[in-house]
Amino acid sequence: MSLADLTLDRWRSLDLAAAGRFAHEAAAQVGGRVVLLDAVEHLGGPLHRVRIEREGREFALVPGGTVRLGFDLDAWEPAPAQSADYAESAEEGYGYGHPDLKSYLADVLSPLRTATLATVLMAVEDEHLSESPADMPAVLAARGLRIPGADEWEHACGAGAGTLFRWGNECPLDEPAYGGSGGVRHEPNAFGLHIAYDSYRTEVSADPTAVHGGDGGEAVCGGYGDLLGWLPLATANRNPYTAEFTYGPDGAGLYEEFSTRPVLSLR
Repeated sequence: MSLADLTLDRWRSLDLAAAGRFAHEAAAQVGGRVVLLDAVEHLGGPLHRVRIEREGREFALVPGGTVRLGFDLDAWEPAPAQSADYAESAEEGYGYGHPDLKSYLADVLSPLRTATLATVLMAVEDEHLSESPADMPAVLAARGLRIPGADEWEHACGAGAGTLFRWGNECPLDEPAYGGSGGVRHEPNAFGLHIAYDSYRTEVSADPTAVHGGDGGEAVCGGYGDLLGWLPLATANRNPYTAEFTYGPDGAGLYEEFSTRPVLSLR
């Protein structure tokens, strides 16, 4: 089978030796070298993680296949502290006019769905844009890279977890969602990516109606409330209002404040 057709379910079934063979084949395809091959507990079983270094940048292997994306609001109930925090924000006029947390999330999260994705290598760290979002595909193509699709980004972040955040359904409301280097948001995710880790980040994908992994600090700087400061890190949060700013005339001269997460396609 081709590497691009490797599914997450198949990947989870491999032993370490077989995973290593796939890892080294992927590295050979892109002219890189394997710098990490380990396993973590994820969704009740082991999941192999692979990092490949190419031209000074590390990429993580993100197995694809038919995957579930979006957030199932019908199967979820907010924690009392989350509801109370959102209620305070709504009372102060934040939350885009939504009276409760679930209606707010229905507006800003991507819908529950499935998508079929290829296995790719995705940059462990995002990088600042050097040109406008519209011009970045050409910039990356010159380096043999591309911008991720919105579905690719979401799958890479959540790794099949289906929870509100990549680490679970709750967040430490008494801690900031930005800065620093510790805490759950800075831990590598199941695929080994440093992703959705700082609300001041704004990652662009190939979808101009969505941004990911942060809101540029809008909620924090605006004093919207603790939960609204954390929600830009939610896996399925597409931040449509931030995307409108990012791709609109107001964001045109601020592209260096935004970032993207380059992808290496496999065959």
